[in-house]
Amino acid sequence: MSEWESFFKNPSDQTRGLMVAAQTFGSFIMLPFAPLMSDGFGRRKTLCIGSAVICGGVLLQAMSTGIPHFIASRVLVGVGLCIATNAAPLLITELAYPTQRAPITAMYNGSWYVGSILSAWVTYATIKTLPGSVWAWRIPSILQAVPSLLQAILVWSVPESPRWLVAKGRDSEAVAVLVKYHADGRQRDPLVYFTYGQIREALSIEREISSTTSYLTLFKTPGNRRRMRIVLAIGFFSQWAGNGLVSYYIGDVFAGVGITDAPTVGLINGSLQIWNCFIAISAALLVDRLGRRLLFLSSNAGMLITFIGWTLATAFFSTRGDRHAANAVLGIIPLFYLAYNIAYSPMLVAYTVEILPYRIRARGFSMMNLTICIGITTNQFVNPIAIGKLGWKLYIVYCAFLAFQLGYVYMFLVETKGKTLEETAAIFDGQQQIDNITNVGHEAVTQSRQNHVFDSSKPAEAGDDIELSLSRHNSMAPTIATDRDESDWRSRLASADSNYNLKKVLKYRQDSADHSR
Repeated sequence: MSEWESFFKNPSDQTRGLMVAAQTFGSFIMLPFAPLMSDGFGRRKTLCIGSAVICGGVLLQAMSTGIPHFIASRVLVGVGLCIATNAAPLLITELAYPTQRAPITAMYNGSWYVGSILSAWVTYATIKTLPGSVWAWRIPSILQAVPSLLQAILVWSVPESPRWLVAKGRDSEAVAVLVKYHADGRQRDPLVYFTYGQIREALSIEREISSTTSYLTLFKTPGNRRRMRIVLAIGFFSQWAGNGLVSYYIGDVFAGVGITDAPTVGLINGSLQIWNCFIAISAALLVDRLGRRLLFLSSNAGMLITFIGWTLATAFFSTRGDRHAANAVLGIIPLFYLAYNIAYSPMLVAYTVEILPYRIRARGFSMMNLTICIGITTNQFVNPIAIGKLGWKLYIVYCAFLAFQLGYVYMFLVETKGKTLEETAAIFDGQQQIDNITNVGHEAVTQSRQNHVFDSSKPAEAGDDIELSLSRHNSMAPTIATDRDESDWRSRLASADSNYNLKKVLKYRQDSADHSR
């Protein structure tokens, strides 16, 4: 906005790129340490710390007196953002009710547009009501602290991740969380046994594969290398799909088609964010219905087609001054974001955290954020310079890269629909690991059936602890798939579709509760 540019004395393209990229530099600084905090302090405490740091950085940014001050504040915001965004999706995906995990985690990243909508419309309001005042940009800056302040306070009303608790040997606390939030207070609920058994088995398998965890662990085994070639790629793809042009330099993009009025640009941007939010949340609700692979392939194909149209329309306006081409750009940009938001907004985080096992989940997610930072930084430095020198020809580069993205996703992305969190993470390690985790979950349900007559009307009694000895891969106990009678209900649970198995567990729980009445 002109008020911001005037206050900072019209910074050059290079300086402006540095001011925008400073937040990413802050994230770079914390990337190696954020997962250590998430795994060491716990998801909740780390999220609170990150939110508090963001609040401090935002207040410094709003009170900036010069370019160095502004850059330093943006770096601090980036530090806090890296800490908070490492812990938040881990807490959500590890705490969510099993059948709701995928859409809830997908909505986490899609909800970014809620903040974007508020930011766009607050900025539009200050431009209209405070023209020429420094508060036209200071007020939007200050208001950025409100969500982080609320998060730092309200996170303590949210339980800790049961996966983290089990990993720290605090099993009774983990079971208490599962009992309260997944079973309405019924400690002998089959779902509690099923989930707790799978968590313990998955952690046992991970400890057997690697006794210690470091960043090198991410690339030590074939399974981890298969995971990381996807994780690192989609992180970078999410920023080099052309979306960075509108996200960070919407003024330059619209100037390329003759739209330079600040209120008009703000109005278009605010409307675009509402559209993006609607598509991202809608797509998040479809991840279990349509599957991850179909969404990613459709997204990449759609972005390639629409960006080619965007490039052609901008070229016609730039070379011929065709107003119809300029109007076409305004219609193509929402279509491009329709394609982008059906996969990369909802699934970028959700897919990453679900394919990573617990012991490397925080570090692997941090590495994905590293590729995002690299993509953002190159965009923030390259785009303002490249747009100034190349104009619409820069878009050709993005078209070529989008074609490469589509081919890469087609070759390497793996479908994960219909599996629990532990089973999804084990896909890349072979069928035997999936069978181990699946069988233990079913055996846990059997124990709940044998140890307790299920009564939905009775809460768990004090001291009524769950005792499991279920490490299937370390024992000679028979597996459901090989040594159980086909007429046994547990054998009927065995299926390649683990979501179907989970539904059976939930149905058995409901049937048992109905019978007890």
